[in-house]
Amino acid sequence: MTAQETAVETEAPAHGVTLTDPAASKAKTLLDQEGRDDMHLRIAVQPGGCAGLRYQLFFDERTLDGDAVRDFNGLDVVVDRMSAPYLQGAVIDFVDSIEKQGFTIDNPNAGGSCACGDSFH
Repeated sequence: MTAQETAVETEAPAHGVTLTDPAASKAKTLLDQEGRDDMHLRIAVQPGGCAGLRYQLFFDERTLDGDAVRDFNGLDVVVDRMSAPYLQGAVIDFVDSIEKQGFTIDNPNAGGSCACGDSFH
């Protein structure tokens, strides 16, 4: 095994979530307001909500075994190994309009969602 092969094995795997430029910019702004440069954006799927599964987006300083990481213009986005299959191909955006302000998730794996849009199945 070469040194290059060893380095590749120790790097965290990439995940299939995409963060749009507006979402990455907003997340970086929020981190800057907190004065923290030691955190990343974690995206997870947890049981709950009226449709069975709910998204969680939060800043985290932890690194968990099996985390997958992608860099979006200096912002690390982390997905744990249990959530990764549910989020493969998902696109996270930030919307700022009169009707709505916040992060949105367009997930091709979601078979449906509840009326409020906070959970999916």
